[in-house]
Amino acid sequence: MHESSRAFLTSLLHTPSPSGYERPVQDLVRGWAKPLADEVRTDRHGNVIAAVNPGGSPRIMLAGHCDQIALMVQLIDESGFLYVQPIGGWDMQILLGQNLTVWTREGPVAGVVSRKAPHLMTNEERKKVPDFHDVWVDIGARDRKDAESLVSPGDPVTFDLVCRDMRNNLVTSPGLDDKVGVWTVMETLRLLRGRPMKAAVFCVSTVQEEIGLRGATTSAYGIHPALGIAVDVCHAADTPSNDKKQLGETKLGNGPVVFRGPNINPHVFSRLHHLATAGNIPIQVRGAPRATGTDANAIQLNREGVATGVIGIPNRYMHSPVEVVSLDDLDHAARLLAEFCASISPQCDWVP
Repeated sequence: MHESSRAFLTSLLHTPSPSGYERPVQDLVRGWAKPLADEVRTDRHGNVIAAVNPGGSPRIMLAGHCDQIALMVQLIDESGFLYVQPIGGWDMQILLGQNLTVWTREGPVAGVVSRKAPHLMTNEERKKVPDFHDVWVDIGARDRKDAESLVSPGDPVTFDLVCRDMRNNLVTSPGLDDKVGVWTVMETLRLLRGRPMKAAVFCVSTVQEEIGLRGATTSAYGIHPALGIAVDVCHAADTPSNDKKQLGETKLGNGPVVFRGPNINPHVFSRLHHLATAGNIPIQVRGAPRATGTDANAIQLNREGVATGVIGIPNRYMHSPVEVVSLDDLDHAARLLAEFCASISPQCDWVP
């Protein structure tokens, strides 16, 4: 991986971006894109849009969502403990016992989330998966006044944002879903710099995907693309207990996944597949028999319809503090997107 690109990825992963609170990470994206793009703008929703050859044709939108799952402070009790509700999809059993950070107006505040010790539980309590109202965040406050000197209702809370290298060019971190998608489309921007192109390419760091594909909906309407490709994580099937009959056979390090199905234009899939083969770029092919739940779903339904594609970065342990991806898969995804964008001309036909 390019040295400055790797530093950019690490910065993304170390920066909080709960849905609706994406400004800190979008500042990083703007800084990365400014020297590489012909124009960079941010819409009223908070989507960052970096364009190359904006007057070209057709218009291509590449989207990766920058928001991550998080929690939100709802209540501070008399003892200074915080009660929270989820932003995005959570597995409560993964949340328990984690180190957290509350992102306040005064800066980050360390906390932990837990519940009553197992020694003190009844048999029924041990068997029950708790609800959010059964657990609390402890920031070490003496009482409500002490906690309220730092924390306010509405403050977002994330896992500790730590990125660690693993063997075989793997990394683990919270928020890989989907900062790796943002990284991929912004690395594509770097790879396209200076290449002759006919198409206009809009690399978008979208917001609020985790609560309903919201940023892709608004940014696609503003860009009005003919083509759109979403880059998001997808479930790897190379760990124990995953059902390959349900997920397909998807492995970390074997290349990004190029999806087929009703959410994907067949010409977009065919061109991605052809370019991967011609360029010796490893890919994995998977079926998606329904709307994918990615930004491509919103992009496809924009205005009169968009020819869409989906590239997946295989990810272990999604929506957890220990998500795992392969850096090789990221590099190959960006290379494939760059080749795709450079190959497009106004004469291409996208009608199925």
